[in-house]
Parts: sequence; C-alpha cells; structure tokens
Amino acid sequence: MKQPVKPLSVAEFVTLLAMMVSILALSIDAMLPALDDIGRDLGVAQANDVQLVVSAMFLGFAAGQMVAGPLSDSYGRKPVIYGGYVIFTAGCVMSMFAENFTIMLAGRVLQGLGAAAPRIVSMALVRDGYEGRAMARILSIVMAIFILVPAIAPAMGQAVLLAASWRAIFGVLLGMALIAFAWFAVRQPETLGIEARRKFSLRNIGGGIIEALRFRAMIGYTVASGIIFGAFLGYLSSAQQIFQSAYATGELFVVYFGGVALALGAASIFNSKVVMRFGMRYMTSRALAGLT
Repeated sequence: MKQPVKPLSVAEFVTLLAMMVSILALSIDAMLPALDDIGRDLGVAQANDVQLVVSAMFLGFAAGQMVAGPLSDSYGRKPVIYGGYVIFTAGCVMSMFAENFTIMLAGRVLQGLGAAAPRIVSMALVRDGYEGRAMARILSIVMAIFILVPAIAPAMGQAVLLAASWRAIFGVLLGMALIAFAWFAVRQPETLGIEARRKFSLRNIGGGIIEALRFRAMIGYTVASGIIFGAFLGYLSSAQQIFQSAYATGELFVVYFGGVALALGAASIFNSKVVMRFGMRYMTSRALAGLT
C-alpha cells in the first residue's frame, strides 16, 4: 500500500478533502432560497431567468474540470488548487457586489470554474497517497459527507437570509473558501513529485479524447449519463420555483429539498452496497425502468 505524505493524519486528511469537494454543492444549493430575492434586487425581467444562477455555475465547472486535471498532472496538485481558489474567491466577490444580473452570472461562471480544481484534483490527492481498500475507504467517507451537503446547504442559505441579505451568502462561501485555502496551504504537502509529472500538451489531451471516442460503449454511457444529469440539472434549477412559487412552501422549502437530497444520498449508498453483487448493467436497467 502507498503511504500518504505526512504530516496529515487520515482523520484530518478526510476532513480537509470533504471541505474541498463540498464547496461546489454549497455554492449551488445555498443560493436556492435566495433566487427570488436576487431576481428582484437585480431587476430580472423573466422569473425563469433566475435559474441561470444555478446553470451558470455548472457551465464554469464543466469548463474547469476539463483543464484542472491535466494541469495538475503537469504542474503539481497544489498550484492548480491554489489557482482554483483564487478564481473562486474572485467570482464570489464579483457576485456579492453585482449591480446587475449580467455581472452576477459572470461571477457564477468564475465560481464554477474555480471550484472545479479543488473538486477534481482532490481526488487525485487520494490516489497519490493511497491505493486499494484504503483508497476506497477514504473516498467512501468523503463522498458520504458530500452527499449530505445538499441536504443542509439550503438551510444554511435560509439561515443567512433570516439575518442578512442574499449578498451575505456569498460572504459565507468566500469565508469558507479562504479557510479551506489556508488549511490546505499550511498542512497538505505536494503529493505529485516532479519526476512523476507529465508535459502539458493539447495534442496529448486531444489524443486521449480521440482514443476514448473509439469505444462505442463509452459514447453510449456518456450520452445516457448526460441526459440523466440534464434532467437533474433541470430539477435543481427550478426546485425553488416549484416548491416556493407553485406550492407556496415558504421557508419549509429547505425541508422538502433536503428530504429529496437525502433520498438521493440514500440511493447512492444503497447502490454502492449492492452493485458488486448484481452488476452495473442490472442496476442501471432496473433503475431506469423504475424511474420511467
């Protein structure tokens, strides 16, 4: 088994990783209770346009994760994560002080772009130091915490709204990012040695993409996953309007949303327990039939 680079203990390492990977979910779900206030204060013309506050974050994240991994393989894990936090904090500041909806969306794209680095590269930190069952154990704990975040993030956003305006939510996210940045910088050493780094090359990245596209099964699974995730994104973007506007749940929105998030988390944990017994194809086909 690989030995993790000290000085972090397993408990501290897992806690730090959980905080790093959770920043994306917090940045999305904590904003949901504030969407109406954001639209009203920034003069959004169409009520549905506030959904872009969520989808803009995913747009930045999609772009960021495509480059964060290759960059970390070339320049090391820590510099890329540092850069991600800098971009994320810049996006938080831009959204916090936005005076119009365009600036808000630009800030959200930056937040997603920056959040991609700690979210993606933190998984590489685990692989650098652990393998086999030890790696699976750490990833399982981190993912369990990550699953719980969507259940509590809207409540956190609602709590902030009870004491301040929606702009304060970005202040909370900014503070959490700075804490994670400082903790990571001081305590976590670099895990990818210079001798193990690869030269950054768009040609190599393109070659890898072309090679992957040669596998028809990969294309099919990717398209299917994209369609399913697209439906999830549609729900996430419109959840606040569905619960608060259509069903007038008011502040109980966070309870309903949290219940759905816990159900998704429970399904993920259940799947991890039985997929080794029944196989991925069996579980996927039955799940899609039940969903339909």
